[in-house]
Amino acid sequence: MIIAIDGPSGAGKSTLGKMLAKELGLFYLDTGAMYRAAGLAVLKAGANLDDKEKIVEITKNSVIKFEASPLEQSQRIFLNGSDVTDEIRSSEVSHAASVISTIPEVRRILVERQREIGKSAEKGCVLDGRDIGSVVFPDADFKFFLTAKPETRAQRRYEENLKRGDKTTYEQTLHEIKERDLRDSSRLDSPLKVAEGSITLDTSEMNLEEVFQEMLRIIRSKLNQTDFASAKEDNSKASVNS
Repeated sequence: MIIAIDGPSGAGKSTLGKMLAKELGLFYLDTGAMYRAAGLAVLKAGANLDDKEKIVEITKNSVIKFEASPLEQSQRIFLNGSDVTDEIRSSEVSHAASVISTIPEVRRILVERQREIGKSAEKGCVLDGRDIGSVVFPDADFKFFLTAKPETRAQRRYEENLKRGDKTTYEQTLHEIKERDLRDSSRLDSPLKVAEGSITLDTSEMNLEEVFQEMLRIIRSKLNQTDFASAKEDNSKASVNS
């Protein structure tokens, strides 16, 4: 089973993706962390963010791995053998990830890796990002698009940054959110958009638990319908055969 969760920055995709993966016993893949790891690799190499050829080369040669358990809500990200889970959450890395994610060659490299991870997950995978339902897994079993007002998303991100000890302001965070939204929605390759067949949830006035329960309700409802249809089909075949 593949569950795709798309949406702009600060909509709660990662947290909800982890919650769903834990509840359903699936592997969780934060594709944004993959771009952040690649962005960190570029920064560590001292490459200019305008040097597209160098960025593509660095991304291609970077070994990005995830270590997680379906029973845990935490996940460790490794870049070339080093744990960079906390390091990739800085504002500088976030900016670098946003810039390199607009490069088509970088996206193609990482999308292929995302597909490999998703397909190899034994029981299934929950992936979140900005093009999961539209590009990475257009045939996903479930596709969600989470959104919220820029001000709401900025407040959430600002509070997350404060907890991590990042020195920032709400105004700066709001500016970065709006800037990221523009980059994501206007890029030529795999722009942020609502994928066909996605269920859109506006989380502006909802807390995480409310959104989680609604997503879970939708998933279980469809699974129950599928099980019922399969059972009905099996019964029909049994009747014909008898």
